[in-house]
Amino acid sequence: MTEAKTDKLILRALRGEVLPVPPVWMMRQAGRYLPEYRATRAEAGDFLSLCYNPELAAEVTLQPIRRYGFDAAILFADILLICQALGADLWFETGEGPRLSTITTGAELAALKPASAIHDRLSPVYETVRRLSRDLPRETTLIGFAGAPWTVATYMIAGRGTRDQGPAHALKAADRATFQGLIDLITEATIDYLSEQVKAGAEVVKLFDSWAGSLKGDDFTDFAVKPAARIIAELKSRHPGLPIIAFPREAGEGYIGFARATGADCVALDNSVTPEWGAAHVQVDGCVQGNLAPGHMVTGGEALVRETRHVIEAFRNGPHIFNLGHGITPDADPENVRLMIDTIRGA
Repeated sequence: MTEAKTDKLILRALRGEVLPVPPVWMMRQAGRYLPEYRATRAEAGDFLSLCYNPELAAEVTLQPIRRYGFDAAILFADILLICQALGADLWFETGEGPRLSTITTGAELAALKPASAIHDRLSPVYETVRRLSRDLPRETTLIGFAGAPWTVATYMIAGRGTRDQGPAHALKAADRATFQGLIDLITEATIDYLSEQVKAGAEVVKLFDSWAGSLKGDDFTDFAVKPAARIIAELKSRHPGLPIIAFPREAGEGYIGFARATGADCVALDNSVTPEWGAAHVQVDGCVQGNLAPGHMVTGGEALVRETRHVIEAFRNGPHIFNLGHGITPDADPENVRLMIDTIRGA
């Protein structure tokens, strides 16, 4: 690894280094709160066209880096592109979000493509990563990502996002073989997908398990912990030294020991747990990421400054990457993002 690469702040934190000022990036930092993003998305025509256009996807990834100088850029894509690559139909309804053809039977599962067949559909994503690897400032870390198998499966089973992931829980109870087969297929495809992102230039990868919190007891172990451990072990075998961030959102007590159980280098925390709890129970195992409430990006003011300092202080004795507890929302004020960064960096 070159010196330019190893001195990047995010990589230092992921190696366990305690830094005087935590590095910072934001989930959904390339997003609708930025006027330049809205202009580029309009140019692309629709959301999926933006995801699959390497020139424009790279542009929206770079926009928050130009504006704010974040310590990391995260590839602009979507966790559901892998579903389309596996043969599911995917489209987005304006104002309502993603829609997919459903996988609820063994026959529908068998009709999907094998994990090895995903790359033709996803090749524009790899080209976006190559462009970013070339065009990002030398101090900026490039993060690739994928959805975790459970979360991706919930969309493939229901055909849309659901409040309680009920359809996925129902299939898990009624037809365990089909459910497990889908989890296994997504797991293998995710390994190959993230591996190709790394080959294209991603320096870190993140696994988003947005609906991990609805898995309880043995289900959390079987469908959040075990697939993550399989993905992380295989990626680290293929790419020794690759840092990996895991985000089992709203895992609660499941955050405890998650890094040890999966091999993740960093666990991202949502804002349903306090920074003090995270420091006491999760940061003891290594780097943590988080966990300012995204609402502060809307409301701003003294409360934003106070809570930003609170998060930094709580995590100051261990490795920490500053982030929100969830993605920034479209109604956020770009000036509040600047205020957060200035507070972190002591301006």
